[in-house]
Amino acid sequence: MTRQERIAALKVAARERVLILDGSWGVMIQKRGLDEADYRGDRFTAHAGQMKGNNDVLCLTRPDIVADLHDQYYAAGADISETNTFSATSIGQGEYALEAAVADINLAGARLARQAADRWTAKEPNKPRFVAGSIGPLPVMLSMSSDVNDPGARKVTFEQVYAAYLEQVRALHEGGVDLFLVETITDTLNCKAAIKAIMDLADEGYEPLPIWISGTITDRSGRTLSGQTVEAFWNSVRHAKPFAVGLNCALGADLMRPHIAELARIADTLVSAYPNAGLPNAMGEYDETPDQTSHMLHEWAEHGLVNILGGCCGTTPDHIRHVAEAVKGLKPRQPAERPTAMRLAGLEPFELAS
Repeated sequence: MTRQERIAALKVAARERVLILDGSWGVMIQKRGLDEADYRGDRFTAHAGQMKGNNDVLCLTRPDIVADLHDQYYAAGADISETNTFSATSIGQGEYALEAAVADINLAGARLARQAADRWTAKEPNKPRFVAGSIGPLPVMLSMSSDVNDPGARKVTFEQVYAAYLEQVRALHEGGVDLFLVETITDTLNCKAAIKAIMDLADEGYEPLPIWISGTITDRSGRTLSGQTVEAFWNSVRHAKPFAVGLNCALGADLMRPHIAELARIADTLVSAYPNAGLPNAMGEYDETPDQTSHMLHEWAEHGLVNILGGCCGTTPDHIRHVAEAVKGLKPRQPAERPTAMRLAGLEPFELAS
């Protein structure tokens, strides 16, 4: 299929059923017990500093592992798998002095995912597989000061964040992704820079791709790290007319539910959710079983709250398999219809009705 045919098929599938996203990449890579040599490969043998822990570079140094994880998640029932590029920006890779490899990482990550998706689509034509270009958060924030003694202090400018994301999304597009997933958003202004980078690709001649936006509620307060409520967050990003909007990470399904319900009430597009496998225990591990996760997500789908479900930290292919089985046959949520109004946001939403 051409990319336009794949995008059309994705939209048809979203109308017909609850779509399934893959699960955690970090936990699955950790299970491999990789050493420094795996991360360095042949290309980075002489690179200064430690590379271990930089999972994105495995797209270049251990592509076999990345390809196998895509296969595991597609085999578990995922319709969509993310590229292994969560931190693959010049700012993120700056922590490993790998800024020069950013374009190559994203290009390789997109191609590996594309090849896996195409293999599974050829094997099961009635269930086409799709690729989401993973665009994660940055270790710096535009909305919050980097110095408690100086409210105006920032380590980066909007232009620098925008440029970092532009380099990433350009390579992901060239690698063959079907849509962009701006995920685990803690700072909405960073997210806006990513959205602008994606939308500006059209000025360079790239065909527009769907945008999926997923924020993170960091605790029981119901706010993002930069302080916005769910509705304020939605008001801040709805101008992008996203294919889907949702929440992921930080919380398990039990604590995330009320915030997903709020998003389902207000969003005039698809709603996604991929929670953690509960909260981490004292050892930093996740104890929630696939049965427990799937039971809660089944209830969300049964009550018409979601269109896309998957897993974040601590989830495995087994979690995704259980979720896919649990929601099979359930109808996807219908996007909300709300009266036309001017909707703005600071930390709180503001609505000016006509």
